[in-house]
Amino acid sequence: MPRPLSSHTINVVKATVPALEAHGLEITRRMYERLFQDPAIRDLFNQSHHGETGSQPKALAGAVLAYSRNIENLGVLTAAVERIAQKHVGLNILPEHYPAVANALLGAIQDVLGEAATPEILAAWGEAYWFLAEVLIGREQQIYAEHAAAPGGWSGWRDFVVAEKRAESEIITSFTLVPADGGSVLPHRPGEYLTLWLEIPGHAPLKRNYSISSAPDSAYYRISVKREPQGIASGFLHDAVQPGARLRVAAPAGDFVLREQSPRPVVLLSGGVGQTPLLSMLHAIAARPGATAQFVHGTLSGATHALGEEARALASASGDRITTTIFYEAPRPEDVAGRDYDEAGRITPDWLRANTLLAGADYYLCGPRPFLRDLSQVLTPLGVPASQIHYEFFGPADELLAA
Repeated sequence: MPRPLSSHTINVVKATVPALEAHGLEITRRMYERLFQDPAIRDLFNQSHHGETGSQPKALAGAVLAYSRNIENLGVLTAAVERIAQKHVGLNILPEHYPAVANALLGAIQDVLGEAATPEILAAWGEAYWFLAEVLIGREQQIYAEHAAAPGGWSGWRDFVVAEKRAESEIITSFTLVPADGGSVLPHRPGEYLTLWLEIPGHAPLKRNYSISSAPDSAYYRISVKREPQGIASGFLHDAVQPGARLRVAAPAGDFVLREQSPRPVVLLSGGVGQTPLLSMLHAIAARPGATAQFVHGTLSGATHALGEEARALASASGDRITTTIFYEAPRPEDVAGRDYDEAGRITPDWLRANTLLAGADYYLCGPRPFLRDLSQVLTPLGVPASQIHYEFFGPADELLAA
């Protein structure tokens, strides 16, 4: 652990909270502008989070503000630190990258706050940054070492071959990936994702995270990718990547994983392509003697419904340990109730109240932001303890965390 922060630094950082509340987003936007002047640093990041919506600068502004508010009680940020460390490992962030971020952050504070950014404030934030950086570096190095030492594991980037490509719906395609070196792979924890380094003609290298949708295995991984409107990476995978293609892949990472020790039943709630990590969890639950689960999935219609037969097969083979309920928001004429789907419309609080165990279960949620925002906020009023609600979101979580 790094040396504790001085009381003077703590007091100075806390005194900057009002300035961060007023100018935090401007500071983080300016920080990324400075940081991305170096192409080597820019290419480490997922640039889709830095476009018109600016979701990553918003998320970072919220994180910086939370850090300054809780700098005397950093234990409340443990979960956030673990999430950041897992993201960094997926992107292969190394200790030598941290000085560039420090320079960009302190320079941005000075640019935005001007004369108010006194040498005392800059020194305090420099000390606070490096305290957190050393915590992250330590955890990241631990994860890298665990990956490298595990059977089938590796650190950094490893070449994989697309062994199979399969259309699952009109918008979702699965890719089965096997190591190009013929070796085994590190069995993932259900819920983890892979980070792909994509070389696309006409673009700088792109990094994208894709949840693993298959059961933990030592031979392969499967990712199931939604084609996004104007999505450079997803369009490339759908249109250009064929069986036999090579992709650079980082080891599985992520903190949204199925807990192994909980004795409670599990409710898996997903919307759209958010079912991918939950399907991996469903495979794991099906393989655990005595484990029980409800798999509840919502999508637009049969045109967008992927991997439904796989989920139903797992439920059927489990006896009565697993149930599935499928919601179609707008069923097509050819979609048959009772065969293709079970409920018309969206997953609602009333349905959850009437059909799930609430406080008696652990809930795992994954899906689009509106889906997560709506359902994560209703579970607690329905009596589900916060410690039993786990969620994953694709991209920065500024809006959800604020809620």
